[in-house]
Amino acid sequence: MSATVDARLGELSPADDALPGESRLLDAAERALRGHRRGPRRYLPFLGPAFIASVAYIDPGNFAVNTAAGAQFGYALLWAIVVANLMAMVVQTVSAKVGIATGRNLAELCREHFPRPVVILLWIQAELVAMATDLAEFVGAALGINIVFGLPLMVSGLITAAAAFGILGLQSAGFRRLEAVIAAMVGVIVVAFTVQVVLADPSPGGVAHGTFVPTIGGTSALVLAVGIVGATVMPHVIYLHSALTQDRLVGRTPDARRRIFRFTLIDVVVALGIAGIVNMAMLAIAAAVFYGHGVPNAGDDLTVAARQFGNTLHHHSGLLFGIALMASGISASSVGTMAGQVVMQGFLRRRIPVFLRRAITMAPALVVLAVTVSPARVLVFSQVALSFGIPFALIPLMMFSRRRDLMGALTNARITTIAGIAITVVIVALNVVLLGFIVTG
Repeated sequence: MSATVDARLGELSPADDALPGESRLLDAAERALRGHRRGPRRYLPFLGPAFIASVAYIDPGNFAVNTAAGAQFGYALLWAIVVANLMAMVVQTVSAKVGIATGRNLAELCREHFPRPVVILLWIQAELVAMATDLAEFVGAALGINIVFGLPLMVSGLITAAAAFGILGLQSAGFRRLEAVIAAMVGVIVVAFTVQVVLADPSPGGVAHGTFVPTIGGTSALVLAVGIVGATVMPHVIYLHSALTQDRLVGRTPDARRRIFRFTLIDVVVALGIAGIVNMAMLAIAAAVFYGHGVPNAGDDLTVAARQFGNTLHHHSGLLFGIALMASGISASSVGTMAGQVVMQGFLRRRIPVFLRRAITMAPALVVLAVTVSPARVLVFSQVALSFGIPFALIPLMMFSRRRDLMGALTNARITTIAGIAITVVIVALNVVLLGFIVTG
């Protein structure tokens, strides 16, 4: 007999109170699990959570580090993006699985299983990471609006705030609509960089060599490689992804949960695969346009990079870069606010209105935009802060996902645990290397 699923939003009953879009999602998911939907259509009810998480992998910080890597070292660091993306797929798969298997998100599991002092410390560092992330994403969106419309950064920041409020307001209409809007913004980014790749015409040989032959050309290249790998796995979306799957589709039986997870794997591979390709495109375009052409510092200022794209590639290429940056910053800022809600509610059982949280977290960004702080420095700071926050999310994730009493039929296979531990060790080591460079200047 085929297993069925139920879906719920908060405490609402799917039978009486579910929104129309969520009821249709439930029906479609049940038909897919029972084998009544065939072909690609059967995956559609399960797509969405990973697309929301994937926004963090193409945020403004990625724009800065990928553009800098391509401008300074050509195609040589493409391999670092591939490694980082494979790590991200493993981590986000385990995070999604934890939500499906336990009905709890990672922050809630930490609260339930760790001593109170540890929980408080984890909450504080998670909030600091979320704030640093939100700061960079907000500033990145303002830079994008500045590039597209030529508005002052402060005005652009206020427009970013309004746009983020609008996206967050979609949560009241159900998660499916929010997923659709976030996916549409990812689509805008994909289209923008597809056009730029065609215009830039990167070297196929250079792309292949940089992708499959790892090389490090000195200390500066090592720092950028560390930045790409160490700061690509986003700690706040590790918490968020487990929350997105914990009650979106809830299996009534172990077999149903296994089937839901198999479909969820497709969501992760497709969404993060797209994010990885976009990151590679960013670096390859910068390599084709800037490397060897006397513009090694293009990644230091994204407005300069956009201007150079326009001057070199024409066809409104700089405008396309700005549109992609704007879509990235606005969507990533909204996702960061959602992650902050999950962190506070999970660790402390406290919840503040999402709009109040958005207002609080955007205040530092508006201050940055109002004074003369370099936006590029803000983006770099965010990547460093994120990198240091990763182990605090990864270690608990791997601890819980290997416990059969919590995970049941979805307990990590030995190879998954080994891969997760290896990723954790590598990222902690990269953090040590990065700290050494920061201390020594």
